[in-house]
Amino acid sequence: MDGPSESPELWAFLESLRCGELLSGTVAAIERFGVFVSLDDGPGHPLFPGVGFITVPELSWRRVENASDVVRVGERVSCEFLMFDTWNLEARLSLRATRPDPFQAFAEGVSVGDELRGRVTGLIPFGAFVEVADGIEGLVHVRDLASPPVRDPSEAVRVGDEVTVVVTRIDRQRRTLVLSRRRGHGRREPPYR
Repeated sequence: MDGPSESPELWAFLESLRCGELLSGTVAAIERFGVFVSLDDGPGHPLFPGVGFITVPELSWRRVENASDVVRVGERVSCEFLMFDTWNLEARLSLRATRPDPFQAFAEGVSVGDELRGRVTGLIPFGAFVEVADGIEGLVHVRDLASPPVRDPSEAVRVGDEVTVVVTRIDRQRRTLVLSRRRGHGRREPPYR
């Protein structure tokens, strides 16, 4: 897009939007990189199926593999306006911002030192992800997976294993949960950097 001269009406509409404003529309197209939304108000887009666009991470608080798991073409949605993407001449939107954050609700009822049961959902070179509640995952660092410590997470657990973990840190602002499988490790904050 070349700026205001190419689509002056669309440019003026997008400039008038304010961060946090709620916009309604219809899901016009689903792509692997996000979802186009045809907004109820404002002009259409000269190239795209909709003026609104939701990136995959902004669809849900949960990890999303396919946008079609969250929305369908033709579905009505109400989204929060995030920003005016001047390069693509579109309104960047968030669907998840209009829904309660399950991590915050989870964090309300859990404290450092609490013991939880969970399922290993993924292994990475420095640890394992464990789902301890519906859609809530925490990381167990490789040094905290077994006693004595192991070098590789696969030496201690496999994806699908049910494990008991201890909460060692909850960061509500970053939405992160740090866990340990080592006993007595959750009573104090470990020196993670």
